[in-house]
Amino acid sequence: MALMAPRKTSLFTIGYEKATSPAVLGEIARARVDILVDVRAVAASRRPGFSKRQLAAGLDENGVAYLHLRGLGTPKEGRLAARAGKLDELHRIFDAHLKTPQAREEMDELTALAKSGKRLCLLCYERNPHECHRQWVAEIVSARTGQPVEDLFALQLP
Repeated sequence: MALMAPRKTSLFTIGYEKATSPAVLGEIARARVDILVDVRAVAASRRPGFSKRQLAAGLDENGVAYLHLRGLGTPKEGRLAARAGKLDELHRIFDAHLKTPQAREEMDELTALAKSGKRLCLLCYERNPHECHRQWVAEIVSARTGQPVEDLFALQLP
């Protein structure tokens, strides 16, 4: 009997822009995510179900763990650049932020967690991963681990 190589665990990303909490939680459950990693600098939201405690409680009800890595969030000036549609400026600001001790430590923590075999999903606000820093975080983890990145999309509000 031939031994099969272990399957690479996917690293998922999801944004909750234009989606309800039940739609996001359903998509996370469908992907069989073990741990949702919140990569927002500020884990608060005006959107029902997406503030830290509400989100963690909803995930827990679905058997998904919650981890907030604040140091992998975009600093305020980066969020302002993103809102203004200045993605090059956002990238420059976030790249500099990733060199801070907290961000480096949390990136190492995220990498180790990814290597553990757990199915992870990075969460931030923006629906389009290419307009969000979570894509850059996912690409770094993917480069370190060889895990493929898969972007999840919850059903949008009408």
